[in-house]
Amino acid sequence: MTNATDSAIVSAMQAWLDNIVIGHNFCPFAKFVRQPDTIHYTVARSKDVQDIMLALHAECKRLDEQPDISTTLLMVPAFNRFTGYLDMLDLAHAMLSQWQYEGVYQLASFHPDYQFEGEPGNAPSHYTNRSPYPTLHLIREDDITRALEDYPDPEAIFERNMAVTEELGSDYFDKQLNQCIHAQQKDKPE
Repeated sequence: MTNATDSAIVSAMQAWLDNIVIGHNFCPFAKFVRQPDTIHYTVARSKDVQDIMLALHAECKRLDEQPDISTTLLMVPAFNRFTGYLDMLDLAHAMLSQWQYEGVYQLASFHPDYQFEGEPGNAPSHYTNRSPYPTLHLIREDDITRALEDYPDPEAIFERNMAVTEELGSDYFDKQLNQCIHAQQKDKPE
């Protein structure tokens, strides 16, 4: 998958947002940044963690300077091993704090092999955080706070998501993810 073009990776992620995240209402706030599209997409191809941290810092600066961008998805396709991705994610959290962005931006994480700690490997619940490509998602803390103020029961989001994934099952979501990845094929040059 890492040989896909940047535009193919972005197309796969947009299909994932539309068909899985918004389509199954995993994040009730996602549709408000997707339509109109105020999401910035960046693909960082490096296998070097330092390069990824530089790309993450650049995305923080972009959000600082461009208030019309609501959120950033930073795809890091070289981090296809989940354990290596988690190590990089730990560093990313530490760097956000070091850069004094703690409380300014929140970091969410998505990966094709995402697994919640303590859950069986085949649990459908993992699909709430499984995406076509390893991704760091930068979200403005102020936007989260505002959105949650208008949401009647934020704790119910997680419970609802678990119920949806259990009801539809891993096979269903695996097919959905594969369809998102294949949506990118349309953007590949022949």
